[in-house]
Amino acid sequence: MIIAQRPPEAAPAAHDRVYRTLRTRIMHGEIAPGAALTLRGIGKEFDVSMTPAREAVRRLVAEGALFLSSSGRVSTPELTHDRIEELAALRALLEVELASRALPRAHIALIERLQTINGTIADRITRRDAVGYIRSNLEFHRTLYLRAQAPAMLAMAETVWLQLGPTMRALYGRLQRTEPPHYHKLIIAALKAGDEPGLRLAVRSDVTQGLRMLVR
Repeated sequence: MIIAQRPPEAAPAAHDRVYRTLRTRIMHGEIAPGAALTLRGIGKEFDVSMTPAREAVRRLVAEGALFLSSSGRVSTPELTHDRIEELAALRALLEVELASRALPRAHIALIERLQTINGTIADRITRRDAVGYIRSNLEFHRTLYLRAQAPAMLAMAETVWLQLGPTMRALYGRLQRTEPPHYHKLIIAALKAGDEPGLRLAVRSDVTQGLRMLVR
């Protein structure tokens, strides 16, 4: 009997590899607001031709992660105060709802995982690792929101995080944190107590308080 072999899995398309790497860098604040990117520079770094580099940039521009000027210059966006306010309001709407939907599925393993991530955040703050802090902070929120089982809503929240990435790096410098976010402790306490109003308030405060510092 001849057993048919499965064809080997295709390697990710070049433009998808470039897109995902750049997307992660932008979301985690590895690229400063207003920083310029060139197709030639992207192509050289990732060892790809101009076409995959252009396609990756096109996708990121469509998501609001990069800005394309009328002259063709590509850069990370420098957000206005109005835009920051708008994105903060979106975070409050989306993430409060995600947390509320996650609450009925917040088992002890999830709470312990969030406490562990909060410990990692404390370590990143001690090391003054801005990118590591942003990455761990988003991991805290994503870990909670995955329990909501609302993938479309989570995808929208991640698009907001993406647009805010470079700005969050600037915000980190303003905050001068010395300990994990206070509201994370309140989020965990509300999850333990099954306190939905307390959870909604803690999440709303956590995702908006810092950003408001940038628009004062």
